[in-house]
Amino acid sequence: MNIAITGGYVVPVDGEPVEGGTVLIQDGKIVAVGADVDIPDGIEVVDADGAWVLPGFVEAHGHIGVHEEAEGWAGQDTNEMTDPVGARMRALDAINPADLGFADALSGGVTTAVIKPGSGNPIGGQTVAVKCWGRTVDEMLIKEPVSVKSALGENPKRVYGEKNKLPSTRQGVAAVIRDELTKAQDYLAKKAEAEKDGKAFERNNTQEILGKVLSGELPWCQHAHRADDIATAIRLSEEFGYRLILNHGTEGHLIADLIAEKRIPVIIGPLFTARSKVELRNRGLRNPGILARAGVELAITTDHPVVPIHFLVHQATLAVKEGLDSDTALRSITTNPARIMGLDDRVGALKPGLDGDVVIWSGDPLDVMSRALHVYVQGREVYTFDERKGEGVVADPFYRESN
Repeated sequence: MNIAITGGYVVPVDGEPVEGGTVLIQDGKIVAVGADVDIPDGIEVVDADGAWVLPGFVEAHGHIGVHEEAEGWAGQDTNEMTDPVGARMRALDAINPADLGFADALSGGVTTAVIKPGSGNPIGGQTVAVKCWGRTVDEMLIKEPVSVKSALGENPKRVYGEKNKLPSTRQGVAAVIRDELTKAQDYLAKKAEAEKDGKAFERNNTQEILGKVLSGELPWCQHAHRADDIATAIRLSEEFGYRLILNHGTEGHLIADLIAEKRIPVIIGPLFTARSKVELRNRGLRNPGILARAGVELAITTDHPVVPIHFLVHQATLAVKEGLDSDTALRSITTNPARIMGLDDRVGALKPGLDGDVVIWSGDPLDVMSRALHVYVQGREVYTFDERKGEGVVADPFYRESN
């Protein structure tokens, strides 16, 4: 799609804001951003005078499409809780683009979501990054797999403790992870030997994906809340040498200096929840600011549907109220999650070469009174707020102009 969004207060995030700027999108990609942009003939011009223009937000950790809104049991495909080792599972295979949560995402300016299996298993499965609009997940796809999801702490020990099987303790959870990664090391060695000798080798989907973690091809997204679980996550990552991304990090602020020293990014949140279990006892809106000031690279998550995905920006706003600087807050839902999850070649900022995912806001999105007025995904307008009706309208992905 080819459009030029003109006259707005353009906030590229990775560059200085431009008053009265233009964002030019051609063939779904941003080709120019600035004050003096030549607009070719035939380009649709969108007047954003008086509005703010930003990149679409990036949700780095959620379950949109696999834990559907208003569907109950029928739409709950987050955890395959019959096997503690789910590395071969793919969130991609369970996403329903018709989930109402995708419309909510667009209304909150979220155009990209990294969708992950849940935290019921020590090893949950493969994550995927998608656009928040489309007919099929394959058309929405940005990248897969993005990482492998793993969980420490209360969730996996509760799930399997109730089944009276391993793992029912923190010792058991760590042992399951360690055992499978050790098997993956052995698998890779045997595979290399077979390939060298030109012999047939029986593939194993679980060990293949864990091998990509061990080789550094895929990062390890580690669900961990308590400080002791975070320390276990670090211990395991150093034992096996994989790239660790902490997910949730509720008590990360208690060891912020250690996390920063080891250069481990944290996807923190959800921040709007009750302290529903012991490991959330130290949850607080001050925590993102503490981590950021310690030098930790930070992304904020809703963990949708734990917090509705359209409240992503509001979590950032209230974190600012409690000490997070506003620039870091904005980066925590744009450039940072894109970089942490390896998507920064596609999304997260307004700059040439990235996807034309742009949101026109009525004002500063960190002001809770601002709203997303127009949302574009790869240059196509997919959401509009109807001022007359006072409600948002999502474009029908099954309709094409050629129909």
